[in-house]
Amino acid sequence: MTGKITGDIRVGLIGAGYWGPKLARNFHEIPGSVLKSVSDLQSDRLQEISRLFPDAVATSNFKSTFEEVDAVVIATPVQTHYRLALESLEAGKHVLVEKPITANSNQARELVGLAKKNGLTLMVGHTFVYNPAVETVREIVQSGQLGDILYMNATRANLGLLQPDINVMWDLAPHDISMLRYILGREPDSVNACGAVYINTRSKLHEIVYLTMFFEGGALANIRLSWLDPVKQRRLTIVGSKKMLVYDDIAEDKLMIFDKGVEIPPYSVTEEEFHASYRHDDGSVYPFQWTEPLRVECNHFLDCIRTGATPRSSGEDGLKVVQILETAQRSLINRCCELKVEF
Repeated sequence: MTGKITGDIRVGLIGAGYWGPKLARNFHEIPGSVLKSVSDLQSDRLQEISRLFPDAVATSNFKSTFEEVDAVVIATPVQTHYRLALESLEAGKHVLVEKPITANSNQARELVGLAKKNGLTLMVGHTFVYNPAVETVREIVQSGQLGDILYMNATRANLGLLQPDINVMWDLAPHDISMLRYILGREPDSVNACGAVYINTRSKLHEIVYLTMFFEGGALANIRLSWLDPVKQRRLTIVGSKKMLVYDDIAEDKLMIFDKGVEIPPYSVTEEEFHASYRHDDGSVYPFQWTEPLRVECNHFLDCIRTGATPRSSGEDGLKVVQILETAQRSLINRCCELKVEF
């Protein structure tokens, strides 16, 4: 069991691609955190890191990142997550690894066990569970303002970025799976997935996927994922028995509540007598205090290292997301059959 850290937490970062510099900025700026080193295989990326963070060691050897650090942050392609996280944990370092935690559940389960055995923090970068808008949505749902949750519809679409090693579901769905699980506070019972390959037919990596999760009590969540859409969309609609909610991550008014709904007569009527009653409402903006989600996430990682608390997006949480993805992948291959999720 490692001791708790009372002073500055020294951080090493592996991966300086798109997301790495954003993580580097946060760990450089947060009080009580010191960005000690950044590793990457691309020399141009290391040059940029040296320009932005001259006090951090820039290196092409990821193992040198383990020197004089307390924690390692991994922002590399999915297929490398397991090896890098494993070596980091074996070196006695706390680990924050980007989503998904690994490419399969056996690897994730091994990492979770190793972190627990060594008394180390293992956290997954499910950034949306640290988004203040999503936290507010969770509070609204859990308070019962929307009534019973009937169904949820999420869209995460844009033109690109196609990945060379994973399909659109493994790339984008971890955001929505982790977000919906966090909002509802429960796991899906079963899933199905349908999709197609139109561009990268040689690799057979789906660019379009429709993923459906079925939750206990009848709630249904449908997620549309696409790398082939002309307009960027990041939108979640939640329909409850009392009210409805729309969370649009790229809109100015991100959260809207609608007092809309439909009711049918509570007694038996003939077809001629049947009249559904509809409620209409223009909607109202729901206020919340905005903070950069990645800053919240990085602060949370540091706090968990100091206190020994379980992260909101723990290794166990990351394992469950991968188990859902694996089940959905089997459904995708078998053309949309509904499969039970085994946790």
